[in-house]
Amino acid sequence: MKYAIYGKNVSEKYLSSIQFFFDELDRNNISVTIYSSFYQFLKENSIRFSQSITEFSFHSDLNGTDYLISIGGDGTFLETITLVRDSNIPILGINTGRLGFLSSVTTDEIAQAIKSLINGAYEIDKRTMLSIETENNLFGNDNFALNEITLQRSDSSTMITIHTYLDGEFLNSYWADGLIISTPTGSTAYSLSCNGPILFPSSESIILTPIAPHNLNVRPLIIPDNKVLSFQIEARTDSFLVALDSRFKSVPINTSFKIKKTPHTIRLVRLKNHTFLETLRNKLMWGIDKRN
Repeated sequence: MKYAIYGKNVSEKYLSSIQFFFDELDRNNISVTIYSSFYQFLKENSIRFSQSITEFSFHSDLNGTDYLISIGGDGTFLETITLVRDSNIPILGINTGRLGFLSSVTTDEIAQAIKSLINGAYEIDKRTMLSIETENNLFGNDNFALNEITLQRSDSSTMITIHTYLDGEFLNSYWADGLIISTPTGSTAYSLSCNGPILFPSSESIILTPIAPHNLNVRPLIIPDNKVLSFQIEARTDSFLVALDSRFKSVPINTSFKIKKTPHTIRLVRLKNHTFLETLRNKLMWGIDKRN
């Protein structure tokens, strides 16, 4: 069995947990390949390895990998999708960040998580992703997002106008700072902070959430995920920003593009004692009020 480990610099307080994690992998005779920059960080911080370690840097290096484990917060987890792509490698997130909707395994659950992977005692959540298509293929092969694709103004001076179409039919012209096109997974991320609704991960829907719209009658809209969205942007500037999760580019204002659901999904490993409702209660602190 082979595990790929992805991460970035983590707080010193988690180093002992990371050492325990690698000790557990070694004790269970699991071969390991580690993302190159993360491996360097671990060596610099005196993490010990009892077995020979290989490194990886690209999607093509993950052939033969059984699981990819992300160590960090949700931002780190989101970066793994450009490595996994359409390979169907299941991803497990160990949380050393803050909120942890995606990286839901705590450091106290490391031993349980490894045992669950070995025994197959887990659930797989298939999560929808979105892709963006432009005439000049601006984002190359990494043209997809797990949480959201965001269209937003490139400076702080003026709004932009986002002409939006569903399957070629005009929907609305959003006068706003931007527009968030979110998956159900992303409904607890940026969209939520702009008053978007929370959707169950299995919801076959896409959320359109305007950012600071000028018209107070404009509200978030939920549409079926089999719709193809197309956009044209107007602004006083020569460009606007397009963000795919945490990756972004400045795009010429005359760029036309389409957004739709990808044909493949991302496979998230969920421990059997974890549920979406439990995650909502814990992360959003529902029920903390003493009156409950």
